[in-house]
Amino acid sequence: MQIFVDADACPVVDIVEKIAKQHNISVTLLCDTNHDITSDYSEVIVVGAGADAVDFKLINLCHRGDVVVSQDYGVATMALAKGAYAIHQSGKWYTNDIIDQMLLERHLNKEALRFSHKKHIKGPKKRTNEDDRRFEESFEKMILMALK
Repeated sequence: MQIFVDADACPVVDIVEKIAKQHNISVTLLCDTNHDITSDYSEVIVVGAGADAVDFKLINLCHRGDVVVSQDYGVATMALAKGAYAIHQSGKWYTNDIIDQMLLERHLNKEALRFSHKKHIKGPKKRTNEDDRRFEESFEKMILMALK
């Protein structure tokens, strides 16, 4: 098993590495050339800045039983199709049971935004210690399940 992180603007890399170290699991962080990521633990792969380049590289590298950390529903869908586990930085697990509904909601939200003629939407709320705790607990459970 290996852990792959869609690391562009990912706020949970330190938590992923901490848990991976505890279980002696290798981690690969993927980012594009617009980000400067270094790690003393993980392998870092820098991919060209093309649209979805990081996503496709990550999916090409992951295999059944690996764990993927991404906030991108499309990446999660492809990871699940390969038999990998996938988790959002919020700690929510992507599963085959809910991914179609998540993709539909994302599509409907984009359509609503397009028809509202708004130029800008509010970004996500500021990340809290509680968000980190929630992710850590959920990620640890996923790792333990994947190791079985």
